[in-house]
Parts: sequence; structure tokens; C-alpha cells
Amino acid sequence: MGKYNADVVFENEDFTTFDFVKAEFEECRFINCNFSNTNLSDAAFSECEFENCDLSMAQLRNTAFQNVNFKNCKLIGLPFDECNSFLLSFNFDSCILSFSSFHKLKIKNTSFIKCKMEEVDFSAANLSKTIFSESDLPGAIFDNTILEEANFSSAYNFSIDPDLNNIKKAKFSIQNVSGLLDKFNIIIE
Repeated sequence: MGKYNADVVFENEDFTTFDFVKAEFEECRFINCNFSNTNLSDAAFSECEFENCDLSMAQLRNTAFQNVNFKNCKLIGLPFDECNSFLLSFNFDSCILSFSSFHKLKIKNTSFIKCKMEEVDFSAANLSKTIFSESDLPGAIFDNTILEEANFSSAYNFSIDPDLNNIKKAKFSIQNVSGLLDKFNIIIE
């Protein structure tokens, strides 16, 4: 593997000691790879897929993710808010994102499908038209977050204060609307 990699499949690799500084990956697939505690700073991933990978606690200072998909990945404690924001776009399917931060990011149209997102920080982020399909959000932080047209209709365990967030035209189901009323400390039966 060199500093520039295109259309390569990496399978069952342990990248914990690899130097990713200035490394570029275009249209690559990573399957069952270990990146935990790896320094991915200044690396660039474009049109890449990560499947069954562990990126927990990786460093992401100025990391570029452009149209990247994560499926069945462990992404615990990732500072996505330190990524390169230019053309930043990714989607998550069946991932564990607990204790990660998306603080102040503009990530419109992102999909979080069947994700575990305990105490994820979305404060001051723009999540317009984002989908939280069947995602579990206990303790997730929504503070001054733009959630216009976001879809929470099948999400659960979230608490969003409508007075502190922009939820114009966001979608909720009758089963999870109580997550909008938590600040009132009322009992809904």
C-alpha cells in the first residue's frame, strides 16, 4: 500500500501501526479492518466503503471523508468535528457511534440507519434532511442544532428541546414524540 490508493480492497488488515499522514484512498473498500486508536489525521478517503471495521478512538484531525459509507462499523469516541469540512459527506448503517462528536458540522442529508448513538454530540450542527432510521440516541446532545426536515419517525431514546433547536418540518412518530417533551418532566401514558 502506498500513499495513493485507488480501487483497492483491503481485507482483514490491521492498520494500527500504518502511517496515514497524507495517504489518499479513492474508491477503496475496507472489510474487517482494524483502525482503533490509529492516527488518520490528514488522510483522505473519497468514495470509500468501510464494512465491519473498528475505527474506535481514531484521530481525525483534518481527515477528509468525501462520500464515504460505513456499515457494521465500530466508531466509538470519534471526533468527526475535527475532520476536514470541505465536501464532508458520509452515511452510517448499523454502526456504533457512541460518544462521538459532530459538533458544528454541516452534514445535511446524512443517513444514520439502525445506529447506536449514545451521548453523541450534535450541538450547533446542521443536520437538515438527515435520516435517523431505527437509531438509538440515548443522551445524544441536540443544542442549537438545525434539524429542518430531519426524519426521526423511527428513532428512539432521544430528547430534543424544540425551544433550543430548529425542528421545522422534522418528522416524528406518535410513539417517539415524547422525546420533544422531556424538559417538562411530565408523565405520558
